[in-house]
Amino acid sequence: MSYFDAASAAPLHPVARQALQASLDEGWADPARLYREGRRARLLLDAAREAAADAVGCRPDELTFTTSGTRAVHSGIAGALAGRRRVGGHLIVSAVEHSSVLHSAELHEASGGTATRIPVDRTGRVSPSAYAEALRADTALACLQSANHEVGTEQPVAEVAQVCRGAGVPLLVDAAQSLGWGRVEGDWSLLTASAHKWGGPSGVGLLVVRKGTRFAPQGPADERESGRAAGFENIPAIVAAAASLRAVHAEAAREAARLRELTERIRLRVPGLVPDVEVVGDPVRRLPGIVTFSCLYVDGETLLHELDRVGFSVSSGSSCTSSTLTPSHVLKAMGVLSEGNVRVSLPPGTPEDEVERFLAALPGTVAAVREKLGAPTSRPVAEEAAAPVDSLVVDALGRRCPIPVIELAKVIGDVPVGGTVRVLADDEAARLDIPAWCEMRGQEYVGEEPADHGSAYVVRRLS
Repeated sequence: MSYFDAASAAPLHPVARQALQASLDEGWADPARLYREGRRARLLLDAAREAAADAVGCRPDELTFTTSGTRAVHSGIAGALAGRRRVGGHLIVSAVEHSSVLHSAELHEASGGTATRIPVDRTGRVSPSAYAEALRADTALACLQSANHEVGTEQPVAEVAQVCRGAGVPLLVDAAQSLGWGRVEGDWSLLTASAHKWGGPSGVGLLVVRKGTRFAPQGPADERESGRAAGFENIPAIVAAAASLRAVHAEAAREAARLRELTERIRLRVPGLVPDVEVVGDPVRRLPGIVTFSCLYVDGETLLHELDRVGFSVSSGSSCTSSTLTPSHVLKAMGVLSEGNVRVSLPPGTPEDEVERFLAALPGTVAAVREKLGAPTSRPVAEEAAAPVDSLVVDALGRRCPIPVIELAKVIGDVPVGGTVRVLADDEAARLDIPAWCEMRGQEYVGEEPADHGSAYVVRRLS
């Protein structure tokens, strides 16, 4: 079995395992106590904090250990907004942030605050100028991920941090995906991360608040972690998290070069091996181990199950998953194809032959899924007709992705060049996937029209 979902959770690093086992015997006591066992636990906690701070590039007293990366984000945003309450209640986030950031923004709005969501281009990257335009006199905080968790696109953090610093606004960086590869550059004010993303144990997050940043911890007061993270510290897990972060940084340069070559191989070869594929994300400014592509006429959930059956664990931002029937907010913000989406995220140490096995298995797996769905096998060509119709209507109401696109592809050749097809659909994914299909196929997406049920998506045949 090949595990290709390191962006969700990386396998436990050997150094993390060793540190965890060793500290179980030494780090069980209360580090706030003055007796011998407590002092020993405090030494372990302090050493872990210093090691993690060195890896991040901050002072030890600026770093707080939390119970998860999500908790670090929630606490960081809430504390920064509260600390700058007198300035105002305006929050800036990008449209492709992790759900923990977007949920914090929604909660802030529900509590009376305001939020601006910065759009991205088709590679998933924000523009620093968009942040500059969004800044207002009442802006309390801006947020930007260092790299995207679904497509691997790296963000211009240093440039955005400079824009925010010039306006006197703190920038919180979600570094969950990138911190294992190295420090986040730029004059940011707050940073969050999660240990299980770099091969540390789950249940450990980092929250960094640089000196000079106004910050007011929210929730009941607690003496732990300078009041910024309530509850008894899980010292063995914290020690393992810090030790593994230092270890992956020592290996980062070599592994980054190796994994970048493997993901580039996937990026270049998949479109040639599988027809009707869109590779998404920035082709250059991206994390080493992530490559994402979407396949036309494929049910994403079925494709993931079939890949799992043949020995590959991958993830998806497709609309057809067991947990949601709406497209990934990341793919939606990028305006790219969502159906049949596959995210391959290689953990450090992935052998080359596993990637080759994946590339060998993928074409047949995709073809089998398409065949089950009755997808077209080649580009539609107009058939001779005595009286071709100028307009057709495809009723795909009540049918989930990728069926509306499949039905569109089947009939586009039945209208003459200049003719139109109206696709009636009530699946949210159609709003994204039909325009993406038009761009891939060289057809014109006319637009969306209201309908008695769902929406009508109008496509004009150009070739």
